[in-house]
Amino acid sequence: MANLRDIRNRIESIKNTQQITKAMKMVAAAKLRKAQNRIIETRPYASKMQEIVARLVGSAKEENLLLKQPETTDQVLFIIIGSDRGLCGGFNNNLFKEVKKRIEKDFAEYKQNDTLSLITIGRKATKHFGKREYNIVQEFPGFFDELHFSQITEIMKSVISEFKLGNYDEVHLAYNEFKSVISQNRLIEQVLPIDPSTLVDEDEKEDSEKEFIDYIFEPDIDSILEDLLPLHINMQVWKAVLESNAAEQGARMTAMDNATENAKELEDDLRLEYNRARQSAITTEISEIISGAQALEEA
Repeated sequence: MANLRDIRNRIESIKNTQQITKAMKMVAAAKLRKAQNRIIETRPYASKMQEIVARLVGSAKEENLLLKQPETTDQVLFIIIGSDRGLCGGFNNNLFKEVKKRIEKDFAEYKQNDTLSLITIGRKATKHFGKREYNIVQEFPGFFDELHFSQITEIMKSVISEFKLGNYDEVHLAYNEFKSVISQNRLIEQVLPIDPSTLVDEDEKEDSEKEFIDYIFEPDIDSILEDLLPLHINMQVWKAVLESNAAEQGARMTAMDNATENAKELEDDLRLEYNRARQSAITTEISEIISGAQALEEA
């Protein structure tokens, strides 16, 4: 049976760990509220932007380069949004598994031919794919230390420029969408070229057809799209970053809550073991005292 002192030391160690996980849960909860507020504020703007772009694309006379479907797909880029810190359960690993599954299914040839490139956002994504045979063209560790829209603008400015030059034929975005504190949706979406059919869902399409209003645009629609499409792409990626940030805090909060509960259960088991060991030691001491007393009487 374990030494009483060893059991006491283990109990103290677990109690200290429990205090840390409780504190981390509280920090994650505070960050989650802030992240939720940001994503709630961003969603309506991004949705309205998408609606306006859909209306303009439907009325455009010239085909914008960001809308043009390539005749052949030779170069593919994946933008993968992970996290900077761990201790958030399967938040990162589940997304990375989904990305690798998608690549193996649809882009295995591109990976073998070195025509598949990655941009990794977050330390975990950079570390994970950096250890494997992937061509990482840009990496952004520490991205979530301070979140600003200008960060996305800089990244996507380079990506859009490369797409227009023909260096990329498709650009895909992989991230965790915030669903609730205990669950996230792992999404892989095509960012470029923009598919007009994905801009408006069927319900919105029916509503817009019923309430169609013929707007007059100044300057012309094609000129507006030239400026609006890059902004739309930036907003969609920015929304994905905020979704991922909120999902990360929710996952960490859940993971730390589970860790606290597990520590409590382990502490209870150790206290039971400690009491049994202590009772056994007391019983042994009493037996020795009785045996000694009997020996003295017989002498």
